[in-house]
Amino acid sequence: MSDTLPPCPDCASSFTYEMDALLVCPECGHEWSVWGEAENVIRDSVGNPLADGDTVTVIKDLKVKGSSLVVKVGTKVRGIRLVAGDHDIDCKIPGIGPMGLKSEFVKKVSD
Repeated sequence: MSDTLPPCPDCASSFTYEMDALLVCPECGHEWSVWGEAENVIRDSVGNPLADGDTVTVIKDLKVKGSSLVVKVGTKVRGIRLVAGDHDIDCKIPGIGPMGLKSEFVKKVSD
């Protein structure tokens, strides 16, 4: 990355700074990716990039819509598949079956 950081795309402030893999604007609070949104990389709750076939764990209890079932914290989900849309992970959860998850509620597990 170059020595000069790009200005904020929302407010055009030149006071941007790096925070991990993101750029942050202290004036408006906007955060964006260093590499831009053109990559369409799906990331987990802590910023790790996800790929098809990864194993993830659920980081919060999730109610299953239309059912009384709950996906518990710490549930390990193997062999995820990334898809486009609001729920960007298709998977099969043990004891529940196939469903869609949002990447913001999972954390990648080291294999």
